[in-house]
Order: sequence, then structure tokens, then C-alpha cells
Amino acid sequence: MGSSMAARHKYQVFPETHHTAAEPEASQLVIPAPSFARLFSGVPTHSVGIVGERRVCPRAFLRLPLRLTRVGNTFESVPVTLITKNISSSGVYFLSPQHIQPGTSIELEVALIERPMGMGTVRMATAAHIIRSEKSETPGWHGVAASFDNYEFQRDEALPIRFRKP
Repeated sequence: MGSSMAARHKYQVFPETHHTAAEPEASQLVIPAPSFARLFSGVPTHSVGIVGERRVCPRAFLRLPLRLTRVGNTFESVPVTLITKNISSSGVYFLSPQHIQPGTSIELEVALIERPMGMGTVRMATAAHIIRSEKSETPGWHGVAASFDNYEFQRDEALPIRFRKP
């Protein structure tokens, strides 16, 4: 199926029946087909196609503290604290100063809620693997996309004395 097949489906061609002095003479007039749903104006989608969203879960564009605790088989003695760019229930995207190869397993913690003095803090501890690593716009940094393998929530359940039952 070449581009001519796509063009026949995209446009209907009708012969012109009359001419006025202001209109140029032409043997045919091209009118867009009424059944064609235009998604992008001025973009030849018949030749480049339309790519659907590949993400299964919607992303939240949140800047949350992230601690990278293990990369590959190496545990970090002092976990590196980074910031997420976006996160979903299936993965996270963050900037890292080191390049991490796709397929590498990692462990990380994301602080979902941080409270002063640790009362009510919620962290997500997860094992994940890198699915994409790319150069970032910021020099010396890499954009890293990781998919969660499993995760657990760590809550600070200690209640202040005033909220405890006698």
C-alpha cells in the first residue's frame, strides 16, 4: 500500500461543475473527505503514521526525593539523593550523574510524604530495572527510566502520645 492508496482514502476528488471569473480554471476540485478524522493540522499522518501512547499507567510530574541505594551488585555506602522528574505506579524517571546501562537492576527509595521529626513519613522502597538511559539537557547528567519490579511502603507508624488510646 503506497502513498497513493492513502491519498485516495484521505481526499475525495469531485469534478468542478462551473467557473466564475474570479476562480482559476481547473478540471478537478480537491475536497477533504468528510469521514477523515483530522488529528494534526498540516502533518502528513498518512506518510508518518500516528504513534499511540505506550505507557500503561498515567505519569505524575512530581519532584520527589529519591535515594539510589544499589546499582547492579554494588550497594551505595552513602546513598545518592536525587529528584524524580515523573513517577507512576509502574515506574519512575529521574536524572542521575552516572550513566546506568539499560537492563541493570537497582534499588531505590522514594519519599512520598516527609514530615518533620519522622512522624507520618511514608517511603516507597523498590527493586527496579533500568529500561532507558539517555543524555539529559543538563550537562553531566543522564535521564534514567526505571520500571518497578516490586515495591513496599515503609511508614513511620509511631503516633504521638496525645493520639494514643489509654
